[in-house]
Amino acid sequence: VQLQASGGGLVQAGGSLRLSCAASGRTLSSAAVGWFRQAPGKDREFVAAVKRGGGTTYYSDSVKGRFTISKDNAKNTMYLQMNSLKPEDTAVYLCAAGARIILSAIRQIEQYDYWGQGTLVTVSS
Repeated sequence: VQLQASGGGLVQAGGSLRLSCAASGRTLSSAAVGWFRQAPGKDREFVAAVKRGGGTTYYSDSVKGRFTISKDNAKNTMYLQMNSLKPEDTAVYLCAAGARIILSAIRQIEQYDYWGQGTLVTVSS
């Protein structure tokens, strides 16, 4: 699976962005998908995920209520709608997918087999 993330940019605090991640080589309907982020000098961290069949979503506490993950199987694309952005949301955002993810471990980086190249989100104060 090849994943191509896009949609990052510079936005003021309180603003919104929608990230997209287009997949090729394998249908996303057969995979759980997630978004992670990595700020300068920090470890990669979990942001959001949706399980293979869709429906149930998972969020980190820091973005819950502000970010929404979704997946469009017809377009083979996943999204991350980010609202009420804060300066601490500034990071490179990476999309990921995995076909054999254990739901109890869906927040763990090691569960994902395929990664996109990342898109930079910068939130100014």
